[in-house]
Amino acid sequence: MSTSTGPRTAPRVLLDAAALSGCRRRVHLDHDPSAAERPRALPDPAIEQRRADAAAHRVRIGELLARTWGADWASTWPDGAAGPTGTGAGPRAARAERTAELVAAGAPLVWGAVLPVDGDRRGTAELLVRTPTGGYVPLLVVRRRITDPGEGARTTAVTDPWPQRARHDPDRKVRSQPRDLLALAQLTRLLEAAGWAPPESAPRLGGVIGLDADVVVWHDLRAGHWPGGRSTLEEYDARFTDRAAVARAAATGGPALAAPSRITECRRCPWWPTCEAELEQVDDVSLVAHGETARLLRESGVATVAGLAGLDPADPPAELTGTLPGPPFTDLVALARARRRGLAVARRVPRVPVTRADVEVDVDMESFGESGAYLWGALLTLPGGARDGDPEPGYRAFATWDPLPTRDEGRSFGEFWTWFAGLRAATLASGRTFAAYCYNEQAENRWMIASAQRFAGMPGVPTEAEVRAFVADPCWVDLYGVVSTWFLCSQGKGLKKIAPAAGFSWRDPEAGGENSMRWYRDAVALDGGEPDPVQRERLLGYNTDDVLATHALREWMSSDRVLEVPLVSELRDPG
Repeated sequence: MSTSTGPRTAPRVLLDAAALSGCRRRVHLDHDPSAAERPRALPDPAIEQRRADAAAHRVRIGELLARTWGADWASTWPDGAAGPTGTGAGPRAARAERTAELVAAGAPLVWGAVLPVDGDRRGTAELLVRTPTGGYVPLLVVRRRITDPGEGARTTAVTDPWPQRARHDPDRKVRSQPRDLLALAQLTRLLEAAGWAPPESAPRLGGVIGLDADVVVWHDLRAGHWPGGRSTLEEYDARFTDRAAVARAAATGGPALAAPSRITECRRCPWWPTCEAELEQVDDVSLVAHGETARLLRESGVATVAGLAGLDPADPPAELTGTLPGPPFTDLVALARARRRGLAVARRVPRVPVTRADVEVDVDMESFGESGAYLWGALLTLPGGARDGDPEPGYRAFATWDPLPTRDEGRSFGEFWTWFAGLRAATLASGRTFAAYCYNEQAENRWMIASAQRFAGMPGVPTEAEVRAFVADPCWVDLYGVVSTWFLCSQGKGLKKIAPAAGFSWRDPEAGGENSMRWYRDAVALDGGEPDPVQRERLLGYNTDDVLATHALREWMSSDRVLEVPLVSELRDPG
């Protein structure tokens, strides 16, 4: 009996358009049968919520178009719905069959289209739009912004999804969204393979409705939007050929065509635990220098963290002079040396400047995806000493436990702002200084401004102008910015990475943004059943520790203890 050691017969490879704009290594792992035993990250509730929000957004657009176009609009979803209802998501095969029937009948608008599989590719379109020359063009509905202020986009009204009516838009310019263009290109190739596309001489167009749902943006897929003047269809064809080869090699057990390398996408990838272990095993340079920077370093012969740490920071390899994106070469070498020594941070300056005041408040907000901010936590401290009439120092929580989205969010925000703004005004009126701190102000600023807009007129809710004036005031201190300016961080700049350097640890061993999303679902019974008071207390404890961590971090940066952290200029390769 002989045993074959050659490539095994491949299961069928089917690629969605998402594979074209993501990581090649993920394509490999998604199609490698042996990867099923490798470690994966738990599902990310934030991503799950964004998907649910996107599905609801698509349903709303479908219902709007159905009301507008009546008999011209036809759906492949069960009972002619605009999307999945209850447990009836609609079998893909049945919807594909219904799509073919509607196309054969010449339906003007086909909602929820499932296109015939072509080789290694498959795809679905929110809408197929029949053109005057015959055939269909694809339209996507996405929950992200697709335009910016400006001019030059080709648009129609969202209720007028006909490409022949597109006009130059004087108020909008196209926001770059390569994944949308590649998805439209994949759908176009599927339409061509099925014989459902417009004639070859007709334009190859595709439309997108975005988060604002105000217009359809129409894209010419034969226009040269890509490096080297390549059209979207040319870029798509090259990428699809590459990704299909990667997937087929993985599925057959052939040589891997994609090696792991750390990129931005890794933060949200379920395969990161697997890739991280592989990168750690070989001390890969991408653990310090991500993305394109790592590729260029490898090409110059610097493939490991140790190799990077051993270089002279003042003398980069000749091949890299002037070519490296991202941090300066001196920082890359220092980051490698810090990592080799197990240091999370190194100081750039002897003393770290941090704003301090007589009255200080640390603020942390908890939100649930795009649905809203359900908790504002504040820690009041009085470094300048207490005076008569001062509030009691300590932690305060302003929360709503009604499932988001809810008007009660406005009530809790109004109560927070009333306390917060009142404290600030009273402090300044007493001749004392005031400062408030957060870690990465983008989140807090976003939800303060959004809350002012959405809940205008509710008790305690400030005007948008009041919020914008506050976030521009120097008394609002973003400690993330302080850390980014005055420290070199070898393990990331997140609060969970930096606060331990200040000696702080979270009481809950599972504390983290992703887990808090799971806790919230249980706390408000988002998935049915009864609200869980234990999870509410857990969220309050998590928020308390976040503001305590912010407080500990700034106290540490202001103290002599920070001098125990090596200066960047003092870092040497540990050999």
